[in-house]
Amino acid sequence: MRYTISAFKILFISVVLLSSSYKSLATEKGNLSTCEEKILVDDKAEGNKELNNSLPTFTNEDYAWRIDKLNEASPVQLDFNDKVKRYIDVYSVRHREKTSRILGLSEIYFPIFEEYLDKYDLPLELKYIAVIESALNPKARSRSGATGLWQFMYHASRMFDLKISSYVDERMDPVKSTDAACKYLQYLYRIFGDWQLAIAAYNGGPGVVRDAIKASGGKTSFWEIAPFLPEQTRSYLPAFIAVNYVMNYNQEHNIEPKDMQFSYLKLSDVNVKKPISLKNVSKALDISIDNLRRLNPIYKLDFIPKSELPAKLTLPVDKVLAYVEKESQLYNAPQTKTLYRDIEKNMSSKEGKKCIIHVVQAGEFFHKIAMKYACTSTNIKKWNNLTGDILHIGQKLKVWIPVSETRSISNFGLKGNSNRNS
Repeated sequence: MRYTISAFKILFISVVLLSSSYKSLATEKGNLSTCEEKILVDDKAEGNKELNNSLPTFTNEDYAWRIDKLNEASPVQLDFNDKVKRYIDVYSVRHREKTSRILGLSEIYFPIFEEYLDKYDLPLELKYIAVIESALNPKARSRSGATGLWQFMYHASRMFDLKISSYVDERMDPVKSTDAACKYLQYLYRIFGDWQLAIAAYNGGPGVVRDAIKASGGKTSFWEIAPFLPEQTRSYLPAFIAVNYVMNYNQEHNIEPKDMQFSYLKLSDVNVKKPISLKNVSKALDISIDNLRRLNPIYKLDFIPKSELPAKLTLPVDKVLAYVEKESQLYNAPQTKTLYRDIEKNMSSKEGKKCIIHVVQAGEFFHKIAMKYACTSTNIKKWNNLTGDILHIGQKLKVWIPVSETRSISNFGLKGNSNRNS
């Protein structure tokens, strides 16, 4: 959803990349037929050796020289060391396909970030925080409930006037959430007067950083207080520096931006004056409901009620005229009700879904697993050609979930919980 930025264009594109703000960062790895096994990884995980052999290789001197060049133009101190190098490998080797997607999305979201960072007189490099937080997925949601591009918790969102109701969640609004993140980063810098410490505090909370300074005997260098920080916060700055590097030197690593279908300049907002159903808009304008949701992540129930008016709806430019022509009929159209048979059909369908592997744990049974993945026990049995009700610890089950639901699997190897209210 776009608000009042001159000639402002917004986009949400669904990505298989996901997020955190506590940062429970997990990722995917391995292949089982058409399925991908979901596991937790950390920065020590090994990459694919065959892939590594086919990629460009660089010396530590190469990396250090390039990061020094970035330093010349950045008020944020960017250091190179073994920890940073490991995260460069995460983004440039092990997860280069995901990095390609992020690069594609950056062409949509970075202009938004940069405009607001400039508004608050903040370093433009801070835009890379959102890559670590959400992999540039506006609907990213961590296991702890942190949501959006910049990963705000429910109660913390009140500090920044981000509205959350049964119908809308402004943490998913690229403009409003970016404005909130800029205010918070500005606040953190005022506390510490050092961008490395402010970035660490964005992850762990200012209280965590203060405690680490105290425990270190009053040292104020990030690298000196790092041993006294939680593991996730200790890894956050190295990941941030690595993202800076990879986003600027992607071509040297043969990583090209993925085409994300919609572009920043080919979207436009229309005014919504009366309650309207996104499903009716989808049918009337011949745009898939999935794409409409991606362009308007703020609307939780595919409906804009009277209580949220006036509102905006983001559409491809070539659909705007059709919307204007059919606006009256869209306002008068009844909201479509989802029937049981449609729900059952959607649950069992594999279309538009991603297959993951669930490894059965002690105490799990079909219904418990089905509740976790928003499907039914019948679905799981059908997908795995099972007839009985007995499961075994360690048994691998194929489960098909909507691509959008993979947002519960976060991005690149950070783990833990952040506390932004400290």
